[in-house]
Amino acid sequence: MRPEIIPEPTLVRLTIYGRCLNDLIEEGATLVASDELAHRAGVNAAQVRKDLSYLGSFGRRGVGYDVRHLSDRIATAMGLTKERGFIIVGAGRLGSALMGYDGFNKKGFRAAAAFDADINKVGQAIGSVTIRDINELSSFVQANGTEIGIITVPASFAQSVADSLVKAGIKAILNFAPIVIKVPAGIRYRQVELSSEMEVLAHYLNSQGD
Repeated sequence: MRPEIIPEPTLVRLTIYGRCLNDLIEEGATLVASDELAHRAGVNAAQVRKDLSYLGSFGRRGVGYDVRHLSDRIATAMGLTKERGFIIVGAGRLGSALMGYDGFNKKGFRAAAAFDADINKVGQAIGSVTIRDINELSSFVQANGTEIGIITVPASFAQSVADSLVKAGIKAILNFAPIVIKVPAGIRYRQVELSSEMEVLAHYLNSQGD
């Protein structure tokens, strides 16, 4: 079954199940019941079974799921069976933090390069990632076949950066800038709005009478 037809909320939960399964593998577990996986993921067992049904029919009643097999099935559905390089545009504090984040490597994502308009940052390296001149973005993407771009620039520059990424051939964009950008049809786009998430938390605290 093609990953595109899996509903987005299910895709998000599949990533959580994948992390839970990795923990189980490290613990030496070979089988896991839907109840146990649900408990670890913070959902109910019925939801787990419904989500996993998108991956096909497997698992045995009264026995559970083979941990490694299920982990592999999720990895395949999520497109994690091959290394995927990505680039970061904006080498400020957030961009630099993402360059050094080891969690990407564990999931098969590799930071290929970072780009910035500040000439004073060009040539610097953070971990294994070298900061390049923004004018090299298009040639780098085309030469390396990079598909994913991460935007960590101020809001006023985000749209122009997104346009440059699309023009260069980037197929998927993860935007950390606090503004919604427009991309053409066919470009996969995800928005990460940290301040909005904080506002939601503030609402919940306020409703509890903080």
